[in-house]
Amino acid sequence: MKAITSMAVFAVVFGGFVSASAQYGSGAAPKKQEREHFDPKRDPAKDLKEAVAKATKKNMRILLDVGGEWCPWCKLMDQYFIDNKKVGGYLRANFIVVKVNFSQENQNEKFLSAYPTIDSYPRLLVLEKDGTFLDAQDTGELEQGHGYSDEKMMAFLKKWTMPKAR
Repeated sequence: MKAITSMAVFAVVFGGFVSASAQYGSGAAPKKQEREHFDPKRDPAKDLKEAVAKATKKNMRILLDVGGEWCPWCKLMDQYFIDNKKVGGYLRANFIVVKVNFSQENQNEKFLSAYPTIDSYPRLLVLEKDGTFLDAQDTGELEQGHGYSDEKMMAFLKKWTMPKAR
């Protein structure tokens, strides 16, 4: 009887291990979400056109995230939206986000000339679902200490969330 009980316990424990290994890939922890990089080779006009189609279909506004890999605050904001489940989840649920590179390799001057001059990075540009410019947000105003304020960021996002149809 002890042998049967021991085998049953082994089967349950081993089965749980196999299940966990399959879920997490050989017993490793789940992969952390990686941030999307600013890519100087991307065509922001094409990306915006695709975003307009998605935003129109989903009845959402578009948020242009303008920055570069050279910018520590740009990377910090990207990671903030990944790590902060509440704020990042709200962003992803209510906006179509388009990353627009600004760097020495590609300043995207032609594309960005349609918007107000940007003098600091990262800069968030809010667009209507059809791509019409609504507002530019200096993200320095959303900072708190060496990061971003949850309250300020949520207030900004809620201000520009597409009103729900009644």
